[in-house]
Amino acid sequence: MVGSASLFIVLSAFSGLKNLGLQFSELTDPELKVIPVSGKFFEFSEEQRQALSSMEGILAFSEELEERVYLSHENKSQIAYIKGVSPSYTEVIPIEEGLYFGSWNLSDQGVIGIGLANLLSVTVDNYTDPIRLLLPKPLEGSGFNPTSLPYYESFLSISGVYAVEIDLDNKYLFSSIDFARALLRKSPSEISGINLKIEDDYKEDLIDSLNELFAPSAEVKTREQLNASLYKMLNTENAATYLIFTLVLIIALFNVVGATLMVILDKRAHLKTLFAMGLELPQLRRIYFFQGFLLSALGGLIGVIISSLVIGAQLLFGFVKIGMELSYPVAFSLENFILVLGTIFVLGALAAYVASIRINKNLLD
Repeated sequence: MVGSASLFIVLSAFSGLKNLGLQFSELTDPELKVIPVSGKFFEFSEEQRQALSSMEGILAFSEELEERVYLSHENKSQIAYIKGVSPSYTEVIPIEEGLYFGSWNLSDQGVIGIGLANLLSVTVDNYTDPIRLLLPKPLEGSGFNPTSLPYYESFLSISGVYAVEIDLDNKYLFSSIDFARALLRKSPSEISGINLKIEDDYKEDLIDSLNELFAPSAEVKTREQLNASLYKMLNTENAATYLIFTLVLIIALFNVVGATLMVILDKRAHLKTLFAMGLELPQLRRIYFFQGFLLSALGGLIGVIISSLVIGAQLLFGFVKIGMELSYPVAFSLENFILVLGTIFVLGALAAYVASIRINKNLLD
Protein backbone atom coordinates (compact mmCIF):
# COMPACT_ATOMS: atom_id res chain seq x y z
CA MET A 1 0.00 0.00 0.00
CA VAL A 2 2.74 2.47 0.98
CA GLY A 3 4.92 1.49 -1.97
CA SER A 4 2.17 1.92 -4.56
CA ALA A 5 1.05 5.21 -3.00
CA SER A 6 4.62 6.54 -3.08
CA LEU A 7 5.14 5.45 -6.69
CA PHE A 8 1.90 7.06 -7.86
CA ILE A 9 2.56 10.34 -6.03
CA VAL A 10 6.10 10.65 -7.41
CA LEU A 11 5.01 9.80 -10.98
CA SER A 12 2.20 12.38 -10.70
CA ALA A 13 4.70 14.97 -9.51
CA PHE A 14 6.99 14.25 -12.46
CA SER A 15 4.00 14.48 -14.82
CA GLY A 16 3.22 17.90 -13.34
CA LEU A 17 6.81 19.06 -13.83
CA LYS A 18 6.78 17.70 -17.38
CA ASN A 19 3.57 19.57 -18.21
CA LEU A 20 5.02 22.75 -16.69
CA GLY A 21 8.19 22.42 -18.77
CA LEU A 22 6.28 21.72 -21.97
CA GLN A 23 3.96 24.64 -21.25
CA PHE A 24 6.90 26.98 -21.81
CA SER A 25 7.75 25.33 -25.13
CA GLU A 26 4.16 25.93 -26.29
CA LEU A 27 4.75 29.67 -25.79
CA THR A 28 7.78 29.67 -28.09
CA ASP A 29 7.44 26.80 -30.57
CA PRO A 30 4.64 26.07 -33.07
CA GLU A 31 2.90 22.77 -33.64
CA LEU A 32 4.75 22.45 -36.97
CA LYS A 33 7.67 24.47 -38.32
CA VAL A 34 9.32 24.58 -41.73
CA ILE A 35 13.08 25.08 -41.40
CA PRO A 36 15.96 24.96 -43.91
CA VAL A 37 17.63 21.61 -44.51
CA SER A 38 21.03 23.32 -44.51
CA GLY A 39 22.17 26.85 -43.79
CA LYS A 40 20.12 29.56 -42.13
CA PHE A 41 17.71 30.66 -44.87
CA PHE A 42 15.60 29.28 -47.69
CA GLU A 43 13.43 30.67 -50.47
CA PHE A 44 9.68 31.02 -49.89
CA SER A 45 8.11 31.69 -53.28
CA GLU A 46 4.72 33.19 -54.01
CA GLU A 47 3.54 29.86 -55.44
CA GLN A 48 4.45 28.11 -52.20
CA ARG A 49 2.68 30.82 -50.20
CA GLN A 50 -0.52 30.33 -52.17
CA ALA A 51 -0.29 26.54 -51.85
CA LEU A 52 0.24 26.89 -48.10
CA SER A 53 -2.76 29.22 -47.78
CA SER A 54 -5.03 26.76 -49.56
CA MET A 55 -4.00 23.64 -47.60
CA GLU A 56 -6.78 22.12 -45.54
CA GLY A 57 -5.99 21.85 -41.85
CA ILE A 58 -3.74 24.93 -41.61
CA LEU A 59 -5.37 27.54 -39.36
CA ALA A 60 -2.61 30.17 -39.60
CA PHE A 61 1.06 30.53 -40.49
CA SER A 62 3.77 33.09 -39.89
CA GLU A 63 7.18 33.64 -41.49
CA GLU A 64 10.25 34.52 -39.47
CA LEU A 65 13.76 35.77 -40.14
CA GLU A 66 16.42 35.03 -37.52
CA GLU A 67 20.08 35.94 -37.20
CA ARG A 68 22.71 36.57 -34.55
CA VAL A 69 23.42 40.26 -33.90
CA TYR A 70 25.43 42.45 -31.56
CA LEU A 71 23.28 44.55 -29.20
CA SER A 72 24.55 47.70 -27.51
CA HIS A 73 22.90 50.06 -25.03
CA GLU A 74 24.30 52.49 -22.43
CA ASN A 75 27.87 51.21 -22.78
CA LYS A 76 26.67 47.62 -22.29
CA SER A 77 26.71 45.00 -24.99
CA GLN A 78 25.54 41.48 -25.59
CA ILE A 79 25.44 39.01 -28.50
CA ALA A 80 21.90 37.77 -29.06
CA TYR A 81 19.46 36.85 -31.82
CA ILE A 82 17.01 39.08 -33.61
CA LYS A 83 13.86 37.30 -34.71
CA GLY A 84 11.78 39.20 -37.21
CA VAL A 85 8.24 37.85 -37.41
CA SER A 86 5.19 38.62 -39.52
CA PRO A 87 2.04 40.19 -37.95
CA SER A 88 0.28 36.79 -37.73
CA TYR A 89 2.96 35.41 -35.37
CA THR A 90 0.83 35.75 -32.23
CA GLU A 91 -2.01 33.85 -33.95
CA VAL A 92 0.33 30.85 -34.30
CA ILE A 93 2.34 31.09 -31.06
CA PRO A 94 0.73 32.59 -27.90
CA ILE A 95 3.94 34.27 -26.75
CA GLU A 96 1.94 37.32 -25.64
CA GLU A 97 0.93 35.24 -22.61
CA GLY A 98 4.57 35.41 -21.51
CA LEU A 99 4.70 39.22 -21.66
CA TYR A 100 6.15 40.48 -18.38
CA PHE A 101 5.35 44.16 -18.85
CA GLY A 102 4.76 46.59 -21.68
CA SER A 103 2.94 45.68 -24.89
CA TRP A 104 3.51 43.49 -27.93
CA ASN A 105 4.03 46.15 -30.59
CA LEU A 106 6.28 45.22 -33.49
CA SER A 107 5.09 47.80 -35.99
CA ASP A 108 7.95 50.19 -35.17
CA GLN A 109 9.36 48.73 -31.95
CA GLY A 110 10.66 45.44 -30.55
CA VAL A 111 10.02 43.06 -27.65
CA ILE A 112 13.00 41.78 -25.67
CA GLY A 113 13.56 38.99 -23.14
CA ILE A 114 13.84 40.00 -19.50
CA GLY A 115 17.37 38.57 -19.29
CA LEU A 116 18.59 40.74 -22.18
CA ALA A 117 16.67 43.72 -20.81
CA ASN A 118 18.47 43.45 -17.47
CA LEU A 119 21.89 42.95 -19.10
CA LEU A 120 21.46 46.01 -21.31
CA SER A 121 19.50 48.18 -18.83
CA VAL A 122 16.68 48.60 -21.34
CA THR A 123 13.55 50.59 -20.53
CA VAL A 124 10.22 50.44 -22.35
CA ASP A 125 9.17 53.16 -24.82
CA ASN A 126 12.52 54.94 -24.59
CA TYR A 127 12.62 56.55 -28.02
CA THR A 128 15.54 58.87 -27.16
CA ASP A 129 17.90 56.00 -26.25
CA PRO A 130 17.02 52.91 -28.34
CA ILE A 131 19.02 49.69 -28.62
CA ARG A 132 21.79 49.72 -31.20
CA LEU A 133 21.98 46.61 -33.40
CA LEU A 134 25.15 45.71 -35.32
CA LEU A 135 25.55 42.96 -37.91
CA PRO A 136 28.96 42.18 -39.52
CA LYS A 137 29.00 42.62 -43.28
CA PRO A 138 29.89 39.56 -45.36
CA LEU A 139 33.23 39.86 -47.17
CA GLU A 140 32.81 40.62 -50.85
CA GLY A 141 35.24 40.56 -53.72
CA SER A 142 38.80 41.16 -52.60
CA GLY A 143 37.83 41.40 -48.92
CA PHE A 144 37.64 44.29 -46.44
CA ASN A 145 36.88 47.76 -47.79
CA PRO A 146 38.53 50.43 -45.58
CA THR A 147 36.27 53.19 -46.93
CA SER A 148 33.06 51.73 -45.44
CA LEU A 149 31.98 50.44 -42.04
CA PRO A 150 32.45 46.67 -41.57
CA TYR A 151 28.94 46.24 -40.21
CA TYR A 152 25.31 47.09 -40.80
CA GLU A 153 23.73 49.25 -38.11
CA SER A 154 20.19 49.95 -36.97
CA PHE A 155 18.32 51.20 -33.89
CA LEU A 156 15.19 49.86 -32.21
CA SER A 157 13.18 51.01 -29.20
CA ILE A 158 11.42 48.48 -26.97
CA SER A 159 7.66 48.23 -26.43
CA GLY A 160 7.60 45.24 -24.06
CA VAL A 161 9.57 42.64 -22.12
CA TYR A 162 8.72 38.93 -22.04
CA ALA A 163 9.66 36.32 -19.43
CA VAL A 164 9.20 32.70 -20.53
CA GLU A 165 12.32 30.61 -19.83
CA ILE A 166 15.82 31.67 -18.81
CA ASP A 167 17.58 30.54 -22.02
CA LEU A 168 15.02 32.22 -24.27
CA ASP A 169 14.90 35.33 -22.09
CA ASN A 170 18.63 35.76 -22.69
CA LYS A 171 18.50 34.96 -26.40
CA TYR A 172 15.83 36.72 -28.45
CA LEU A 173 14.89 40.23 -29.47
CA PHE A 174 11.65 40.22 -31.48
CA SER A 175 10.98 42.73 -34.24
CA SER A 176 8.84 42.99 -37.34
CA ILE A 177 10.05 40.90 -40.25
CA ASP A 178 10.44 44.04 -42.36
CA PHE A 179 12.85 45.56 -39.82
CA ALA A 180 14.89 42.33 -39.67
CA ARG A 181 14.90 42.05 -43.47
CA ALA A 182 16.22 45.59 -43.82
CA LEU A 183 18.94 44.99 -41.22
CA LEU A 184 20.01 41.63 -42.72
CA ARG A 185 19.75 42.89 -46.31
CA LYS A 186 17.58 39.96 -47.34
CA SER A 187 15.15 39.72 -50.24
CA PRO A 188 11.39 39.43 -49.55
CA SER A 189 11.47 35.73 -50.45
CA GLU A 190 14.28 34.76 -48.05
CA ILE A 191 13.18 33.52 -44.62
CA SER A 192 14.50 31.39 -41.74
CA GLY A 193 11.34 29.47 -41.00
CA ILE A 194 7.55 29.20 -41.21
CA ASN A 195 5.51 28.61 -38.07
CA LEU A 196 2.19 26.78 -38.53
CA LYS A 197 -0.90 26.40 -36.41
CA ILE A 198 -2.84 23.33 -37.49
CA GLU A 199 -5.77 21.10 -36.71
CA ASP A 200 -4.59 17.94 -34.95
CA ASP A 201 -6.61 15.64 -37.21
CA TYR A 202 -4.58 16.78 -40.24
CA LYS A 203 -1.12 16.62 -38.66
CA GLU A 204 0.28 13.50 -40.35
CA ASP A 205 -1.13 14.40 -43.77
CA LEU A 206 0.20 17.95 -43.51
CA ILE A 207 3.71 16.80 -42.63
CA ASP A 208 3.89 14.74 -45.84
CA SER A 209 2.36 17.50 -47.96
CA LEU A 210 4.63 20.21 -46.55
CA ASN A 211 7.77 18.13 -46.98
CA GLU A 212 6.80 17.59 -50.60
CA LEU A 213 6.02 21.30 -51.10
CA PHE A 214 9.30 22.65 -49.68
CA ALA A 215 11.70 19.86 -50.70
CA PRO A 216 14.65 19.85 -51.10
CA SER A 217 15.52 23.22 -49.53
CA ALA A 218 13.40 22.92 -46.34
CA GLU A 219 11.78 20.30 -44.11
CA VAL A 220 9.03 20.09 -41.49
CA LYS A 221 9.67 19.58 -37.77
CA THR A 222 7.09 18.96 -35.04
CA ARG A 223 7.23 20.63 -31.61
CA GLU A 224 8.59 17.40 -30.15
CA GLN A 225 11.40 17.31 -32.73
CA LEU A 226 12.25 20.97 -32.13
CA ASN A 227 12.62 20.20 -28.41
CA ALA A 228 14.06 16.70 -28.73
CA SER A 229 16.60 17.19 -25.92
CA LEU A 230 13.93 18.47 -23.52
CA TYR A 231 11.58 15.55 -24.22
CA LYS A 232 14.46 13.07 -23.93
CA MET A 233 15.53 14.50 -20.57
CA LEU A 234 12.00 14.45 -19.15
CA ASN A 235 11.32 10.90 -20.34
CA THR A 236 14.66 9.69 -18.98
CA GLU A 237 14.01 11.22 -15.57
CA ASN A 238 10.53 9.72 -15.46
CA ALA A 239 11.83 6.27 -16.43
CA ALA A 240 14.64 6.42 -13.86
CA THR A 241 12.22 7.40 -11.10
CA TYR A 242 9.84 4.59 -12.04
CA LEU A 243 12.63 2.01 -11.97
CA ILE A 244 13.93 3.20 -8.59
CA PHE A 245 10.50 3.03 -6.95
CA THR A 246 9.79 -0.30 -8.65
CA LEU A 247 12.93 -1.63 -6.94
CA VAL A 248 11.50 -0.41 -3.62
CA LEU A 249 8.29 -2.27 -4.42
CA ILE A 250 10.21 -5.45 -5.20
CA ILE A 251 11.93 -5.26 -1.82
CA ALA A 252 8.59 -4.64 -0.11
CA LEU A 253 7.07 -7.65 -1.85
CA PHE A 254 9.53 -9.93 -0.07
CA ASN A 255 7.18 -9.37 2.86
CA VAL A 256 4.39 -10.90 0.80
CA VAL A 257 6.52 -13.95 0.08
CA GLY A 258 7.41 -14.30 3.76
CA ALA A 259 3.83 -13.81 4.94
CA THR A 260 2.51 -16.38 2.48
CA LEU A 261 5.17 -18.89 3.53
CA MET A 262 4.27 -18.38 7.19
CA VAL A 263 0.60 -19.09 6.42
CA ILE A 264 1.58 -22.22 4.47
CA LEU A 265 3.62 -23.52 7.42
CA ASP A 266 0.86 -22.63 9.87
CA LYS A 267 -1.76 -24.48 7.79
CA ARG A 268 0.41 -27.46 6.90
CA ALA A 269 -1.90 -29.87 8.77
CA HIS A 270 -4.87 -28.58 6.75
CA LEU A 271 -2.87 -29.02 3.55
CA LYS A 272 -2.24 -32.66 4.43
CA THR A 273 -5.94 -33.18 5.05
CA LEU A 274 -6.90 -31.59 1.73
CA PHE A 275 -4.21 -33.59 -0.08
CA ALA A 276 -5.52 -36.81 1.51
CA MET A 277 -9.03 -35.89 0.37
CA GLY A 278 -7.83 -35.82 -3.24
CA LEU A 279 -6.65 -32.27 -4.04
CA GLU A 280 -3.62 -32.21 -6.29
CA LEU A 281 -0.48 -30.13 -5.66
CA PRO A 282 -1.38 -27.53 -8.37
CA GLN A 283 -4.77 -27.00 -6.72
CA LEU A 284 -3.17 -26.51 -3.30
CA ARG A 285 -0.63 -24.09 -4.75
CA ARG A 286 -3.41 -22.18 -6.49
CA ILE A 287 -5.08 -21.45 -3.11
CA TYR A 288 -2.02 -19.70 -1.73
CA PHE A 289 -1.17 -18.09 -5.05
CA PHE A 290 -4.52 -16.29 -5.02
CA GLN A 291 -4.11 -15.41 -1.34
CA GLY A 292 -0.70 -13.81 -1.94
CA PHE A 293 -1.89 -12.09 -5.12
CA LEU A 294 -4.95 -10.61 -3.40
CA LEU A 295 -2.76 -9.39 -0.55
CA SER A 296 -0.58 -7.43 -3.01
CA ALA A 297 -3.38 -6.31 -5.33
CA LEU A 298 -5.71 -4.99 -2.61
CA GLY A 299 -2.82 -3.26 -0.86
CA GLY A 300 -1.75 -1.64 -4.12
CA LEU A 301 -5.31 -0.60 -4.97
CA ILE A 302 -5.81 0.99 -1.54
CA GLY A 303 -2.46 2.79 -1.91
CA VAL A 304 -3.40 4.19 -5.32
CA ILE A 305 -6.78 5.39 -3.99
CA ILE A 306 -5.11 7.14 -1.04
CA SER A 307 -2.47 8.74 -3.28
CA SER A 308 -5.19 9.85 -5.73
CA LEU A 309 -6.88 11.70 -2.87
CA VAL A 310 -3.54 13.33 -2.00
CA ILE A 311 -2.98 14.39 -5.64
CA GLY A 312 -6.54 15.71 -5.87
CA ALA A 313 -6.07 17.75 -2.68
CA GLN A 314 -2.84 19.22 -4.09
CA LEU A 315 -4.60 20.17 -7.33
CA LEU A 316 -7.51 21.79 -5.45
CA PHE A 317 -5.74 23.44 -2.52
CA GLY A 318 -2.03 23.46 -3.41
CA PHE A 319 -0.86 22.87 0.15
CA VAL A 320 2.71 22.00 -1.02
CA LYS A 321 4.37 25.17 -2.30
CA ILE A 322 7.42 26.08 -4.33
CA GLY A 323 8.45 29.37 -2.78
CA MET A 324 5.70 31.57 -1.40
CA GLU A 325 2.98 31.43 -4.04
CA LEU A 326 3.56 28.74 -6.67
CA SER A 327 1.97 25.38 -5.86
CA TYR A 328 4.07 22.31 -6.63
CA PRO A 329 2.84 21.06 -10.03
CA VAL A 330 1.18 17.66 -10.12
CA ALA A 331 -0.96 15.95 -12.75
CA PHE A 332 -3.43 13.10 -12.38
CA SER A 333 -2.73 10.79 -15.30
CA LEU A 334 -4.70 7.69 -16.25
CA GLU A 335 -1.48 6.35 -17.77
CA ASN A 336 0.29 6.56 -14.39
CA PHE A 337 -2.75 5.01 -12.67
CA ILE A 338 -2.68 1.98 -14.99
CA LEU A 339 1.12 1.77 -14.82
CA VAL A 340 1.21 1.60 -11.01
CA LEU A 341 -1.61 -0.94 -10.76
CA GLY A 342 -0.09 -3.03 -13.55
CA THR A 343 3.28 -3.01 -11.78
CA ILE A 344 1.69 -4.07 -8.49
CA PHE A 345 -0.34 -6.85 -10.14
CA VAL A 346 2.63 -8.26 -12.05
CA LEU A 347 5.07 -8.12 -9.12
CA GLY A 348 2.38 -9.34 -6.70
CA ALA A 349 1.62 -12.33 -8.93
CA LEU A 350 5.33 -13.11 -9.18
CA ALA A 351 5.77 -12.93 -5.38
CA ALA A 352 2.71 -15.12 -4.79
CA TYR A 353 3.99 -17.67 -7.31
CA VAL A 354 7.41 -17.82 -5.63
CA ALA A 355 5.73 -18.51 -2.28
CA SER A 356 3.16 -21.02 -3.56
CA ILE A 357 5.66 -23.29 -5.27
CA ARG A 358 7.06 -24.09 -1.81
CA ILE A 359 4.12 -26.47 -1.41
CA ASN A 360 5.58 -29.83 -2.44
CA LYS A 361 5.60 -33.50 -1.49
CA ASN A 362 8.35 -33.00 1.12
CA LEU A 363 6.26 -30.36 2.91
CA LEU A 364 3.20 -32.61 2.98
CA ASP A 365 5.20 -35.64 4.12
